[in-house]
Amino acid sequence: MTDHAGASGSSSLVLVINAGSSSLKYSVVDGATGTTQASGLVEGVGGRSGRLTHEAQGRSHTEDLGEVGHAEALDAALEALQQHGPGLREADLRAVGHRLVHGGTRFSDPTLVTDDVLASVQELTPLAPLHNPANLAALEVARRAFPHLPHVAVFDTAFHQTMDPVAHTYALPESWREELGVRRYGFHGTSCAYVSREAARLLGASPEDVNLVVLHLGNGASATAVRAGRSVDTSMGMTPLEGLVMGTRSGDVDPAVFGYLDRERGLTSAEVERALNHDSGLKGLAGDNDLRSVEQQAAAGDADARLALDVYCHRIRKYVGAYYAVLGTVDAVVFTAGVGENSATVRAASLSGLERLGIELDEDRNGDVPRGTAATISTDASDVTVLVVPTDEEAEIARQALVVVAGD
Repeated sequence: MTDHAGASGSSSLVLVINAGSSSLKYSVVDGATGTTQASGLVEGVGGRSGRLTHEAQGRSHTEDLGEVGHAEALDAALEALQQHGPGLREADLRAVGHRLVHGGTRFSDPTLVTDDVLASVQELTPLAPLHNPANLAALEVARRAFPHLPHVAVFDTAFHQTMDPVAHTYALPESWREELGVRRYGFHGTSCAYVSREAARLLGASPEDVNLVVLHLGNGASATAVRAGRSVDTSMGMTPLEGLVMGTRSGDVDPAVFGYLDRERGLTSAEVERALNHDSGLKGLAGDNDLRSVEQQAAAGDADARLALDVYCHRIRKYVGAYYAVLGTVDAVVFTAGVGENSATVRAASLSGLERLGIELDEDRNGDVPRGTAATISTDASDVTVLVVPTDEEAEIARQALVVVAGD
């Protein structure tokens, strides 16, 4: 492993690494401005057909990698950066920022990575068995590649550690709660932090002066109630399974389903859990987890797709109303992530009938949001502003990493 050079204290460039269960995203971001110099994705990690796509300076490079784990995927990413720019040996990197999915209750802020931090994250693996090991594998490779740079862990659960016990406590036996850590943790926190701050800016206010309902709608989806820049409630729970209907995840479901399917079909809890995570949601209802395909099928008259779209939006509408009640007053409803940023159909259906709550969507504005741009899509008379705000988790990770190294 090549030892890449360290950086000067004046640099604001951060290498951001985001390792998923079967993918690895990376980017070089100016943490002070949010500008991306290069980005890339390795898909098929853990399989036999890994593929790298690298984007820099308007040019794209793709490469078939064959069978790769997270270590080999990061090696390939670093080589792509060196060969196709920007070369990390010459770049003035300040830090390496890592997205870690689950920090439990131990991490409520971005944290400088040490051996003790790694050990703590390892202990939290039972809470995120698919993601934390992948995060750790990439982190360990990066530490070897950049031994002289500070590495900063940014936890997806951290933003939600501001929830009061009334919001994060499940009504379960004490031993489950106290000994096993069964409670609501929430996810998409890095995205929510970025989007909440951007939404406040668009409203001409500081984050401390606004109440928001943030709808992060992608293949995974969540709703978050944000008061004065702090998460006060969120739809995802101990795992990312709870809450909204998602691409392949069921969202809210009666927990008695586990016992019923055991009695009626002999399904184990592991089999049910897998089905709820991988074969449910839009896929379970319409046979396809891609919202774009479901919309097309519904428009063509497919009844299953129509039902899937209606259930998807009905669940979002329920959470908007619930979080309106939690917050008391709402300054804006904010749509973000792949579906939230790009589906006018979902945005309209999710807020339909909420005019009595002061939420009025402008049909023309909603249907004319340029891709990748922030926009106001409510009417001028709407008491609650409705915004589309593109998320940028990499920029947020880079920003938080800079904050940590500046104070170290």
